[in-house]
Amino acid sequence: MDSIIFDLDGTLWDSRKTVAKSWSEVVKSSPDGIGEITEEDLKATMGLQIKDIAKIVFGYLDETKQMELILDCCHNERLYLLDEGGQLFPGLEEVLQKLSERYKLFIVSNCQEGYIEAFYEYHGLKQYFQDFENPGRTGLSKGENIQLVIERNQLKSPVYVGDTQSDKDATEYAKVPFVYAAYGFGQVEVFNYKIDNFEELINLFM
Repeated sequence: MDSIIFDLDGTLWDSRKTVAKSWSEVVKSSPDGIGEITEEDLKATMGLQIKDIAKIVFGYLDETKQMELILDCCHNERLYLLDEGGQLFPGLEEVLQKLSERYKLFIVSNCQEGYIEAFYEYHGLKQYFQDFENPGRTGLSKGENIQLVIERNQLKSPVYVGDTQSDKDATEYAKVPFVYAAYGFGQVEVFNYKIDNFEELINLFM
């Protein structure tokens, strides 16, 4: 193994509190919005791409209005995340530091452009990662983005760490082993490895 590729939400951090606040602000100010967005609403969307999230959260609107509203939400969430950040999982930076001494580290997440950058900037974690990718930049699926990172960085034997079935499906597409972060948001039955907290990666890979 020469590298570890991480999912972000439910694997490295939980940003739902900040994101729910920022999205609710947009929804309440929009003539098309109804109610507010809760952390529980967002949990049901973890691992999905933006178009699918819009259908779930704003299903009362037509597709065009869904996308207009969710793009406004994503713009506002980046501002909030740069100011407030999210909740890192316990021991995250210490584990990343140790892992980065032996392996190349990457992030591939189903987010919009600017989201991973906000994670880096607020929490000061960019130094541990070699590269990242998301559909906001490429328009590709998670599996395709994993492949893109592998090819771009000439990785020989990567693994992927994620918390949802869509993460598992992406690893099957990209043909890489899957480490299931069982402390995250999803339920996955089949995996190559399982961790119950982020710190277990030290025992698993060091």
